Order: sequence, then structure tokens, then C-alpha cells
Amino acid sequence: MDPSFATVSALTERTPGCFDGLVDEEWTIGGKPNGGYLLAMLGRAATATGPHPHVIAASATYLRPPDPGPVVVAAEVLRAGRSASQVRARLLQDGQPCVEALLTTSTLSPDTAPYWTAGLPDPGDEPQGDCVRIPGLTPTGVHVAIMDQVDLRITPATLGFGQGRPSGRGELRGWLALPGDEPFDPISLLFAVDAFPPATFEIEPTGWVPTLELTAYVRALPAPGPLRVLQRAQLVDAQRVDEACFVWDTTGRLVAQATQLAGIRLG
Repeated sequence: MDPSFATVSALTERTPGCFDGLVDEEWTIGGKPNGGYLLAMLGRAATATGPHPHVIAASATYLRPPDPGPVVVAAEVLRAGRSASQVRARLLQDGQPCVEALLTTSTLSPDTAPYWTAGLPDPGDEPQGDCVRIPGLTPTGVHVAIMDQVDLRITPATLGFGQGRPSGRGELRGWLALPGDEPFDPISLLFAVDAFPPATFEIEPTGWVPTLELTAYVRALPAPGPLRVLQRAQLVDAQRVDEACFVWDTTGRLVAQATQLAGIRLG
């Protein structure tokens, strides 16, 4: 059985605010760890250090990708508030900073309901069983080990790149499940918003699309089950792309969303 997400993103406290972690080689893309996976580690440090149990917002800057292996995560409470707190976290390897993040923590209630949702995109209605699971090898031959761990499925309508015929819309839709159908929580939602392949695959194939900055919001506690995901590219310019991601649980509630800026070479 594949290790759970909780296991591969676990931290061990060394001293208050300082933690040891291990970047798992099976959660990589072409040998580079997934950015959302690393952000989840920072989220664990933030909630273990601060007074609130849930990350509700995070903004991460990716300085250099760590190699699979030991890392150190340091967290510092900047402000401890009654309803929300702010924490700075940093992931280092061999003394070199790899990821820096500012995180807001709070307490999410299972009893809340959305007040207004008209500004959200349509989540779609394609059943999970009608979607195509993505293998651990990209159309350009890059090994994506992480795809052998998660169950990530894309709707046939947004899978043109899989047949060498990208639609040009720059949009992917589908479903995401963790190993062994592990339930999602606010920490694993930080991974979910960065789990899908680049939506630019539906523009034209590329190699690695490294994340430069990722901002994530956790909006609600997710219901058990897989997540429905929309990943959308918005602008490709100056060898950079910004993408938006929306994540719904099985009840149709938006539970997380994100934007990111990544490097890319097209054309």
C-alpha cells in the first residue's frame, strides 16, 4: 500500500518552531518535488507552531527545488490573534532556503455554509468514472512519479494533449484522490491546488513548468471523498504563465482555490 499523504508530509519537532522532514522521491515531477506538497509541509509547521489548527491562506515563494531527502522546516509566529494568526515558515535543505511562505491560520467550522457563490466558475458535471487517469509519464517523456501515488483523472473533453491535439483553451478539468482514498483536510488541500498538470498542456506540450509563487486559500473543511478540480491558464507572456485553480468537494462546495505564477517556454 502506498504511504499516506499524512505520512509523506509528516514533520518531527526538533525544538519549538523547528522541524525535521523528509521529501519523498515518489512525490516528484521529473525528480523535482511538487510545490503543493512542499507547501503542505510548511502548513504543518505553521499549525504546530501557532495557536490555530487550520491554514486558511498561504503565499509561498519557491527559491530552489530541494532534492528528495531530509529537510528542515522553521516556523515563527508573527501575530497570534483571537480568530486568526500569521506565521512565517521556511523550508531549508543543507542550510539553503528552498521555499518561503507567509501563512494565515484559523479554525474552520464544519457547520458553516456559503453566503454567495455567483462569482465562481461552473465546476462541471463529468463523473469521476468517465474521466481518464493520468499515468506517470508526460507526453514529452518526463517521469512524473507523483502520478503513480495519487488518482488524478482528467475529463476527455480537456484531454486533447494526451492525443497530441491540444484544444488551445488552456483548461483542465477532472478529479483528484489521495492514496488509499485518504480523506482530504486543510493541509492536503494545500497540495490539491497544485496537483494537476499545467493547464498549458492544452495549449501546447512543454517540459517542466516550475512554480515561482503560489497563493492558496482554504475555504472550508472538505467532505469525505475525491475532489473535483478546475485548472485554468489565464495569460502566457514573457515565458511566464499565471494559472487559477478551483477545488470542490463531493457536495459541490468550493473548499480551496489558488493562483500561481510559473515559468514556461512556449512557441
